[in-house]
Amino acid sequence: MILAQNFDFRELNRRIKNAKETVCYIDDCFGQRYIGSGMSGKHLTIKGTPGNALGAYLDGGVIEVHGNAQDAVGDTMNDGKIIIHGNAGDALGYAMRGGCIFVRGDAGYRTGIHMKEYKEKKPVIVIGGKAGSFLGEYLAGGLIVVLGIGSEDIPVWYFTGTGMHGGKIFIRTDKELTSLPAQVVKDIATDNDLQEIAPYVSEFAEHFSMDAKRLLKDRFYVLRPNARNPYKQLYTEN
Repeated sequence: MILAQNFDFRELNRRIKNAKETVCYIDDCFGQRYIGSGMSGKHLTIKGTPGNALGAYLDGGVIEVHGNAQDAVGDTMNDGKIIIHGNAGDALGYAMRGGCIFVRGDAGYRTGIHMKEYKEKKPVIVIGGKAGSFLGEYLAGGLIVVLGIGSEDIPVWYFTGTGMHGGKIFIRTDKELTSLPAQVVKDIATDNDLQEIAPYVSEFAEHFSMDAKRLLKDRFYVLRPNARNPYKQLYTEN
């Protein structure tokens, strides 16, 4: 076990990198940045609150946080898993290219901005609670799922899917989604649509001791890019 309170972020990350064990426990984490940056092949269990850019450029392995996480979790993540038992800050999964992020609670602004997929690489973010404004901004690929657990209102804020040109966003809510940007087409998710997210919702439920079947019985919206009107406001009329 590494007691993080004794080290700044440079020394903490050096010790994680040099640890011979593939399973590392970090206790008393208090805002140290870049934990697990570029990591592959290890399993980190963190108690406390890691700082910005947790798991940036993650290239495999697992990071599990028993607490909240700050901004830019999984920045440009390529592979692996990040599991957060609390809330996450802004820019969760920024430019994420692969792997999965599971957040039990809420996420901040600009979750999934610039996410993309290529061939077999398909990034996935599952948020248990709510997400802030600009969810899926400029989304180019992958899946974002917002389950809205405990939310009495629409579990996403303003400008969801702004500039979206790939991927899908699933939102579990019995409220009517309104004020979506022109780049987005919304539909009620069909059974076939839900089959695509069922494995990830099931894994989310396993991590946080929830009932996946009960979650998937409820109504979901699925948002897709509007191929007939991408970035229309950027061009002049003929």
